[in-house]
Amino acid sequence: MTKVVINSFEDFKAYEGKEIGVSEYLEIPQDRINQFADATLDHQWIHCDAEKAKSGPFGTPIAHGYLTLSLMPYLWEQIIEVNNSKMLVNYGIEKLRFNKPVTVDSKVRLRTKLKSIENLRGISKAVLSINIEIEGERKTALDADIVFLYHFVN
Repeated sequence: MTKVVINSFEDFKAYEGKEIGVSEYLEIPQDRINQFADATLDHQWIHCDAEKAKSGPFGTPIAHGYLTLSLMPYLWEQIIEVNNSKMLVNYGIEKLRFNKPVTVDSKVRLRTKLKSIENLRGISKAVLSINIEIEGERKTALDADIVFLYHFVN
């Protein structure tokens, strides 16, 4: 997979209103779900108790919605290489919707579009429209607008 290479605000601006790319699929095994549960202290049975989850609404454990969201930076780095930036800051999440649960052993990937970008006195504010897709499913796991601040070197 070829990454999009961004060296400046102007390079980013060329993608405004366009799809930037799609990541590879990443599998979500039970071990990853359990590790996330340990890190967040959220051990709800729907995520961690495979036996009980069999009789639950999805017939199997599901990943935490926030686990799915937290994979975004890893998947984003598969799509893009941003050079000449001394820092990237997560600025916000807008219009986040969890549309479909990610069941254990499913695979997810990220699809991104640059919704907008503006230069704020040398800081580039990029708003990405993201979709995390589940392999073999029509409905996305989640949709959101992610706001990043890139501090490009002059």
